[in-house]
Amino acid sequence: MSRYTGPSCKKCTKVSQKLFLKGTKCHTNCQVDKAQRAEKEKRFGGGGRPNKMSDYAKHLRQKQIARLSAQITEAQFKRFFVKASKDKGQTGAALLRFLEVRLDNVVRRLGFAVSLKAARQLVNHGHITVNGRCVDVASVILKPGDEISINPKTAETVLVKQGLEHAEKATQRPSFLSWDAGSKKGKLVRWPDRAESSISADEQMIVEFYSK
Repeated sequence: MSRYTGPSCKKCTKVSQKLFLKGTKCHTNCQVDKAQRAEKEKRFGGGGRPNKMSDYAKHLRQKQIARLSAQITEAQFKRFFVKASKDKGQTGAALLRFLEVRLDNVVRRLGFAVSLKAARQLVNHGHITVNGRCVDVASVILKPGDEISINPKTAETVLVKQGLEHAEKATQRPSFLSWDAGSKKGKLVRWPDRAESSISADEQMIVEFYSK
């Protein structure tokens, strides 16, 4: 399977939106912020109006925002969409829900890692357990009741400690996750609501993109 190994910032500049792929580093020296400032200076300087996006481009952009935020391939994203289309509820809401409860994303939102890339490495290297069993597949979709924990030795590493400290300061853990600071264990207590999704894309436009 192909894997993107280039700069994370290029993904953000591609869709002209901050996707926070590098965690806390995205708050400083952001390429998207620089590009937006340059665009404003160009407009005020008489550089003309930006090119108008076509209807197709607008729909494609929303799909790319969701896919790049989840840091998955086009084929993986399409499989998630097909799974969501078979869900009883709304397809768009189901799609974002499935992306939100991927194991790597839950590991990030619990605070074991400051970025999705770092969270995926923890999972792939066998440092994460689900319901007491080691799971090294980042794309696993969790279900309400699943308990997530980290290897005790790994929990003492600098990167994991930084992630947990950041989670405590930023209070970024959503209410659909419970957290036990003493045992360093988290639990998916329910399916996340749309407002709790970490992906800021228009899900209806994604559905319309695949419907064309």
